[in-house]
Amino acid sequence: MVYADKGYHGKDNRNFLSLNEFGDGIMRKDTTTAKLTQLEKDRNKKISKVRYIVEQYFGISHLHDGGQKARFTSIAKNNIDIWIRQVAYNIRKGIKIVQKMQQEKVYQG
Repeated sequence: MVYADKGYHGKDNRNFLSLNEFGDGIMRKDTTTAKLTQLEKDRNKKISKVRYIVEQYFGISHLHDGGQKARFTSIAKNNIDIWIRQVAYNIRKGIKIVQKMQQEKVYQG
């Protein structure tokens, strides 16, 4: 399944996904000639809930870690750098989850 925002809405992209046997997770776009049905609106909400999780990392990395810049001159080094930043992000997020769980135990117990 390929998830994408409304910017990729179009017949060409949908045909490409179908020819290559990928699931269509492209959000539908409202136009002046064709309004979205309630089913399409609900579908967009479901897609956005999946996309949010991935987009959150990119937004945070751009804001705090300089994620929009390549730090090294080789692709291999940049891939390692990105991987390490993703691991660090997940560790920080995991620590926050554990701390929240511990606080909830204190309030319950």
